[in-house]
Amino acid sequence: MSLSRILAVANQKGGVGKTTTVVSVATNVALSGYRTLLIDLDPQGNATTGLGINPRNLESSSYNVLVQQLPISAARVQTVVEGLDLVPSTLDLAGAEVELVPMFSRELRLRSAISLVSSEYDYIFIDCPPSLGMLTVNSLAAATEVIVPLQCEYYALEGLGQLLNNVGLVQDSLNADLKVSSIVLVMFDARTRLAEQVAAEVREHFGDLVLQTVVPRSVRLSEAPSYGKPVELYDPNSTGAFSYREVTKEIIAQQATEHDIPSERSW
Repeated sequence: MSLSRILAVANQKGGVGKTTTVVSVATNVALSGYRTLLIDLDPQGNATTGLGINPRNLESSSYNVLVQQLPISAARVQTVVEGLDLVPSTLDLAGAEVELVPMFSRELRLRSAISLVSSEYDYIFIDCPPSLGMLTVNSLAAATEVIVPLQCEYYALEGLGQLLNNVGLVQDSLNADLKVSSIVLVMFDARTRLAEQVAAEVREHFGDLVLQTVVPRSVRLSEAPSYGKPVELYDPNSTGAFSYREVTKEIIAQQATEHDIPSERSW
């Protein structure tokens, strides 16, 4: 039996389509017949509400898993997507950064929790917060792969370099098996020359790490979360839904392979 793929979706910059990416890819993986779990580790809880779960109605969440070591099996809920389980997030998670500091093995709590349920899933996705704190470190320490959604805008490469350096630190100290497996170009505006330039520059520096599929800006992608559905259920014929289906096919097709990541100084 093959081991589950554990994929952290991370970008330290906010508003780059990170949660949309993790929700859409996890949804498509589940709809493809794979046993799928999504762990929402972002205190904003957008993945939770975007999958039709009201945080106010929850008795437990990823906060309880991390801080109180509640088993994932006791915190997970079913989502609107068949085959997709969720460990939801609540605002309590915002306090976890501070509460975890004095705790034993604080960086490895998520890894320990996942190890108890990993045999039940083919894919486990983690939605990281847009910062490098204890929550993101837990995510990277638990994951086998990192997926980086990258907005095609001026400051994108700056944030990417920062993230890759931090992934390197986690590889050195906590998780030598961690690999960056995909960079996904999102929120692409074909009308602007800048978007084309950024995309070309990212492909030049990172080669096969960058998926072929580009996700365009889409009104439907923005609307779907307010209806408590991923775009794949909200409007499966939209360009955004089509793009994320193609992104998911690429992610399923690839195996986690080691890439030579250029250092930030080289670009």
